[in-house]
Amino acid sequence: MDTLLRSEIFIMTLVIGVYMACVWLYRKTRLGLLHPLLLSIPLLAVIIRLLDIPYEDFERGSRIINFMLGPTVVSLGYLLYEQKEHLKANGVSIITSVIVGSVVGILSVVLIARLMGADRTLIATLQPKSVTTPIAMSIAERSGGIPSIAAVVVILVGIFGGIVGPFILDKMGIESKIARGLALGSAAHGLGTARAMELGALEGAISGLAIGVMGIATAILVPIIELFV
Repeated sequence: MDTLLRSEIFIMTLVIGVYMACVWLYRKTRLGLLHPLLLSIPLLAVIIRLLDIPYEDFERGSRIINFMLGPTVVSLGYLLYEQKEHLKANGVSIITSVIVGSVVGILSVVLIARLMGADRTLIATLQPKSVTTPIAMSIAERSGGIPSIAAVVVILVGIFGGIVGPFILDKMGIESKIARGLALGSAAHGLGTARAMELGALEGAISGLAIGVMGIATAILVPIIELFV
């Protein structure tokens, strides 16, 4: 029985099954607190604990899902190609806004965390909160943070941004599709981009671009900001 529970086929089936069940529940209720990622993560944690599956076995069994995270982000390049005319016309403003957003995002975390008495390790962990998970974990580890906590923070930020982001943009009267896509991609990375795709093709493409630019900008700016702040 232990062999079955620790097998890759069982773990993959468990992860996909739990996630699909959460998607079904979310579509039925449309409640933000029942977002599939927000619900499936603790649910999987409870199931793994009850079945006494070691984390190492779970990580190994779900490695395909982890591997697909990279290609999934790269596939956003097709959307960018379809919207290349918009990108050419707004290239400077797009890059500038994302870089400014990266600086504001990093500084806000550092200053707020310090005011609340956070230690150096926690600050380093929280700094890359607005970039996609693999990049955030790498930046956090390099800065002396805790990659696993950084991953959790990134997911929570993405869920919050994907749910609340469009509402805030509507309330602020921001109608530009490019601005909306940039905001969701820069602040809420992959999950924000998924939400942007629901809004439209242009929003999704720009949001996908924002993920890449935000990741590069944050990776470069974090060490620089650490020298002065």
